[in-house]
Amino acid sequence: MVNSVAFLGCGSWGAALSTILSQKGVKINFWHRNPKIIESMTKSRSHYLLPNVKFVESVRFFTDIEEATAGINTFVISVPSQHVREVISKLQIHIDSSKNIINIAKGIENHTLMTMSQVINDVIGDSVKIVTLSGPSHAEEVIDNKPTAIVSSSTQISLAKNAQAMFSTNKFRVYTNSDIIGAEIGGSAKNVIAIAAGFCDGVGYGDNTKSALITRGISEISKLGKKLGANSDTFFGLTGVGDLIVTCASMHSRNRKLGEFIGKGENLSKILSQSHMVVEGVETAHSIYNLSSKLNVEMPICDSVYRVLYENANPIVEVDSLMTRNLKSESIK
Repeated sequence: MVNSVAFLGCGSWGAALSTILSQKGVKINFWHRNPKIIESMTKSRSHYLLPNVKFVESVRFFTDIEEATAGINTFVISVPSQHVREVISKLQIHIDSSKNIINIAKGIENHTLMTMSQVINDVIGDSVKIVTLSGPSHAEEVIDNKPTAIVSSSTQISLAKNAQAMFSTNKFRVYTNSDIIGAEIGGSAKNVIAIAAGFCDGVGYGDNTKSALITRGISEISKLGKKLGANSDTFFGLTGVGDLIVTCASMHSRNRKLGEFIGKGENLSKILSQSHMVVEGVETAHSIYNLSSKLNVEMPICDSVYRVLYENANPIVEVDSLMTRNLKSESIK
């Protein structure tokens, strides 16, 4: 068991995971780029987005990333996906094969179309030890100690097992697999499908619509993942259909909520300007659109989300378009 962990980023999901480790006696260092946020949490000992998260005295806060990581071998990457490269680059000279990187960011980098583990490898090299944690896990419920199950993924299964042992409790169950690309594609693309689920909520469609959307959505995600070398079974587990269900259905889902506002006629820029949290699916919709086009993978739901977000298409027109596509037999895998 590690004695100390540095969290790079102070989002709600990182805060939830830090409470699990703190309860196990692990010392936590938090880094954030915003000095005001660090000052606020240092004084209040509570999280700036989730005030019911109370930090124990052993949790420390830093604005200097080198101070936050000094003498620590395990880093949790918890910044938004489009900032992972920037943050890892700050630490490039300090990270070698002895360090462990646990990624919890979900997204695909816009300009390279890389997953987060690929971004980290691109900056540091293939010798770095990377684990991705993913699955159906809203921070609010983990903090409330509601039973949750996720997956620890790494190409080196021993690393996945180490992270499994670090985070597992009687209320937080961690499974392992070696399909890190599958876990990352599932965790990223589900945010785009969840925005579409929000469209359905916003325009007043019902359970039939959302059920069809989730089912066809996992088909799209699976096809993209397999094209990238992932195991199709991954998409029918916690990091695939499990994460998709919770993100499409939950009141906690930022992506579903954004889609709902758009379905009700709200403007995307206005929604984003009023949000205190990053909605990963917006940037990921752009990445998925370009990645699926590049790989020639048909993803009609994700394409519709892209058109609504970036081309001002009407959500109702897009749903009608999906419903009137050429008739065919059902294919999931």
